[in-house]
Amino acid sequence: MTDTAIPALDIDRYLNTLLQVDRFRDYGPNGLQVEGRRPVRCLASGVTASLAFIEAAIEAGADALLVHHGLFWRGQDGRLTGWLRERVSRLMAHDLHLFAYHLPLDAHAQWGNNAQLGQRLGLERDAVFGEQDLGFVGAAPQGLTLEDLAHKVRLSLGREPLVVPGDGRALRRVAWCTGGAQGYFESAVAAGADVFLTGEISEPQAHLARETGVAFMACGHHATERFGAPALGDHLAAHFGVRHVFIDVPNPA
Repeated sequence: MTDTAIPALDIDRYLNTLLQVDRFRDYGPNGLQVEGRRPVRCLASGVTASLAFIEAAIEAGADALLVHHGLFWRGQDGRLTGWLRERVSRLMAHDLHLFAYHLPLDAHAQWGNNAQLGQRLGLERDAVFGEQDLGFVGAAPQGLTLEDLAHKVRLSLGREPLVVPGDGRALRRVAWCTGGAQGYFESAVAAGADVFLTGEISEPQAHLARETGVAFMACGHHATERFGAPALGDHLAAHFGVRHVFIDVPNPA
């Protein structure tokens, strides 16, 4: 184990600057959501601050947790009861810090979920689109077909995407935005996309794909957002000299 010990507030300040937290209007607080007591020698990253993830991080000897989906969201009741009490109590009993970055981690050009997913699918952005510029769009690799793209998703994410094929047009522009960004579909169409990838699909998007001719590919919310937190965790380990472990708690959503 590394002997390097970093104050949690140093990590918080660094990440708030790196991820440009103040730029985003988000659904919950970004940054240090729960403050522990000990310095950080070991950082555990994951997608969601679930009880299973917290328990696994404790078992791994982590001092701090770094996640995409934190504990506190706009519209919550706010009382520490039930499932929220259980998660917070485990964190506080072990003096663990919890860092959570939602939209800032989606959008970051290098360590973000969109950037990391694009790398795995062989996609490079040349523009952004949608609210707060969260969506990525770029030229499709030469000769890429919808079947090719679905195959890349299967290999990279380990799951079968749900595909609404549109009108079968050639793929010249690909747009993507991880997680629950199905509401960005119309913005992707307006940005010139021939196919849009995201995590989920809702009822209206199937009709829009048929009517606009632009294909829609739902690849899994958790599956598309598995790469940003560990990439950022690796960066923090290199920058601060701490140990990093990624813990993936499977989720079919």
